[in-house]
Amino acid sequence: MRNSAAGSAGHTTADGWSLVVPLKPLARAKSRLAPAAAGALRPRLALAFAEDTVAAVLACAAVRDVVVVTDDREAGAALAALGARIVPDVPGGGLNRALAHGARAVRAVRPGAAVAALNADLPALRSAELARVLAAAGQFPRAFLADAAEMGTTFLSASSGTELEPAFGGASRRRHLSTGAVEIRLDGVDSVRRDVDTGEDLAAALALGVGPRTAARWVGAAG
Repeated sequence: MRNSAAGSAGHTTADGWSLVVPLKPLARAKSRLAPAAAGALRPRLALAFAEDTVAAVLACAAVRDVVVVTDDREAGAALAALGARIVPDVPGGGLNRALAHGARAVRAVRPGAAVAALNADLPALRSAELARVLAAAGQFPRAFLADAAEMGTTFLSASSGTELEPAFGGASRRRHLSTGAVEIRLDGVDSVRRDVDTGEDLAAALALGVGPRTAARWVGAAG
């Protein structure tokens, strides 16, 4: 199933999107990156990825607000300083429960909000590319964007009145398709698909051009 947003009926996003970004405690984040970023560099990079991701999201004109679901106090303080709303991971039951909790927190304040889940490890994220993805997603009740490997998911949306139903982790592309979410197929949105789990992923993100916080920490470590 390779659906395109073109030609589908629109769904209301006039009040802007609320994005939900989950973030593990930094001490446990990005464990697969350890061979390329040993010791204290790995959690510092995980925070930099999240900071660059949230900053790019907040700079996107289609976005009204960002909710970050995390129990990490350092990360929470840094991301709140950028303008994100921090919600504790009260469920504590993994990524998908955290995302559902974040969506509920959004709709407790704005019941009709269009919401989208976005990975916190998109350090090359471009606001303009995210805007294109959101515009495509707005044409469907639920939609998602596959990661660069076309196995996982970096973005999942739910229009007003629709539950998010996140199924992230592993081969989540197939799971999101099976729940009826429409796959967004767009060229030129590589930065929204380029999540970073491994050293190879980081090299690909660096080639795209990462945000200033990731660049500073990586260059600082290399230097």
